[in-house]
Amino acid sequence: MAHFVDLHSHVLPGIDDGARDLEQSGHMLRLLAAVGFSEVCATPHQKAVQFLPSAAQIEAAYAAARTLGGPNLLLGAENFWDDVFFERAQRRAIPSYTGGKAFLVEIPPQLVPPRFEDSLFAERARGLLPVLAHPERYAELCADLDRMAQVGKTAALVVDLGALDGAHGWRESRAARKLVSEGLAHAVASDVHAPDDVQRAAAGIAWLRRKLGEAAVRRLLEDHPRRILQGELPE
Repeated sequence: MAHFVDLHSHVLPGIDDGARDLEQSGHMLRLLAAVGFSEVCATPHQKAVQFLPSAAQIEAAYAAARTLGGPNLLLGAENFWDDVFFERAQRRAIPSYTGGKAFLVEIPPQLVPPRFEDSLFAERARGLLPVLAHPERYAELCADLDRMAQVGKTAALVVDLGALDGAHGWRESRAARKLVSEGLAHAVASDVHAPDDVQRAAAGIAWLRRKLGEAAVRRLLEDHPRRILQGELPE
């Protein structure tokens, strides 16, 4: 029986562009459990210009979702690389996975931020582990895999499962497959926003199993995610 760990999901009800309400949260969690996820990290958006639910709103949604049963539900955040993120970084208050040392972050897809690698290194020097969401979307990094590999020496790279099946476009699919096939990705995650996304994640798992084998599935969905949650960067 699979015991997958999902590092990236939007299953909390009514606080971002994920689950609309508690009923849909329950549906998504049941579907994730059916695919093999025994632990799911809820990572609501923290993005100043779009979705910035308060800590109290997130805690209330999390408490409600935990009553639904299904996979063990952990709490994190998808932190966007913006002024809010930097202000929190200065206070050492970046929302992390269940109060631990690892935190999920996304950057603008069009352009890698200035001094990106330096900023990642600074967080590592503070004892934290940056976890980069969906690296296959960042065209500038995907065009320079040597640079992507360097980023991956400081931050955990977590590819979206749906991208492996082509859910986000052919460029993203090609990049995602290359990252996992060449061993640059440290883990994969569902990034579900709606029930239909679980089917795409399942298709991504099937692609991994077919192309790279069961050992890769366990590594990317079980072993490495657990190490990441402990603040460890898998090699």
